[in-house]
Amino acid sequence: MNDCIFCKIAANQIPSTRVYEDEHTLAFSDLHPQAPVHILVIPKLHYAGIHEVPPQHADIYSQLLSVVATIVKEKNLIDKGYRLVVNFGEFAGQAVDHIHVHILGGRAMQWPPG
Repeated sequence: MNDCIFCKIAANQIPSTRVYEDEHTLAFSDLHPQAPVHILVIPKLHYAGIHEVPPQHADIYSQLLSVVATIVKEKNLIDKGYRLVVNFGEFAGQAVDHIHVHILGGRAMQWPPG
């Protein structure tokens, strides 16, 4: 998408604090962190929501979660815990229409979250 901020970040058109990158996936620090650790993990292919991913690109799911697993280990979040959040749509609070997983950690979380 030409106007997608996450696509522009993935294409190095907008700077970010990159935490992880490979051929298919990018992780970077959130500009407005909601926890001491707040990292966004995105596929480099553009889809607004998980339900839009066609079967031939279903490997996006395993790639995203594999990167999440790598990051939570590197950031030492396993001992105290972490939260993963995936939003879709206005009512869920999705601000950028590009699949992204929020990794939140470094503080106690509350429930229910929203």
